[in-house]
Amino acid sequence: MEERIVSSETENTEEQSFEQTLRPKLLETYIGQDQVKNNLAVFIEAARNRQETLDHVLLYGPPGLGKTTLAAVIANEMGVNLRTTSGPAIERPGDLAAILSALEPGDVLFIDEIHRLPRAIEEVLYPAMEDFCLDIVIGTGPSARSVRLDLPPFTLVGATTRAGAISAPLRDRFGVLCRLEYYEEHHLVEIVHRTAQIFKTDIDEQGALEIAKRSRGTPRIANRLLRRVRDFAQVRAEGAITYPIAQESLELLQVDRLGLDHIDHKLLTGIIERFRGGPVGLDTIAASIGEESSTIEDVYEPYLLQIGFLQRTPRGRVVTHLVYEHFQLEVPK
Repeated sequence: MEERIVSSETENTEEQSFEQTLRPKLLETYIGQDQVKNNLAVFIEAARNRQETLDHVLLYGPPGLGKTTLAAVIANEMGVNLRTTSGPAIERPGDLAAILSALEPGDVLFIDEIHRLPRAIEEVLYPAMEDFCLDIVIGTGPSARSVRLDLPPFTLVGATTRAGAISAPLRDRFGVLCRLEYYEEHHLVEIVHRTAQIFKTDIDEQGALEIAKRSRGTPRIANRLLRRVRDFAQVRAEGAITYPIAQESLELLQVDRLGLDHIDHKLLTGIIERFRGGPVGLDTIAASIGEESSTIEDVYEPYLLQIGFLQRTPRGRVVTHLVYEHFQLEVPK
């Protein structure tokens, strides 16, 4: 039998294509984050009326809330091109210089995970953001000389899940700072309905609500769960997503009524069973459940802190009484 091997690169391309299909193009079709949208609409209109580039924008908040989508929306609203890269991808000053020198007037440069930019790259970025120029050192030793290159006016949109990890000099050079919050339930229901419509999948109100409730306030998770529930509906319910199908599918996917998955369960019950509810250090938790500490801190912790299941203390992480109630365990005295 012939084996078909799909490379991770192909899978990533398919995932990106899927994401592109779902992403709105304009602020008026971008669901949720009303405060951020209203402010950006004013800044964008003012910049267009003055025929200027939009001031540099920093988008920060937990992963999956739409920072990349919002960067594309900003570029569309300004009627310019979007150039995309990420902090870890820019390793040398020359890499940044190549990206900046290829920009056209007014372009939006989106740097994801901007908190991971090396400090040497940040130094090159400062004059580019402030004065639209590049200071490049040519040669080494006594014969080295600095050359200044002019750049076209552009808008830098930076995205990060860890705003505190960005150096103060870089953060201060952004004129617009936008914090994206977890989504409210009714906005997630809208997103689920919109995505289902794009998929041409029938879904009732209760089915959409059940998916929204278990999406951790995050559109990316809502869309991912919808895709999996759609698979169950196609095989077991003639394609229509109803409340019973959504509930059954999500239980099989090990996503509980608060959106906690098996990793969340392992993390919380691990702290209770092995460390008597805490306090316990992040690295110790990570080693005990076999996850990277950065993954726990960036992906799982923010939501657990948001819903009051976890607390950070000077001595480490501590679970709250809400966790014991959720798992129907007796609170230790």
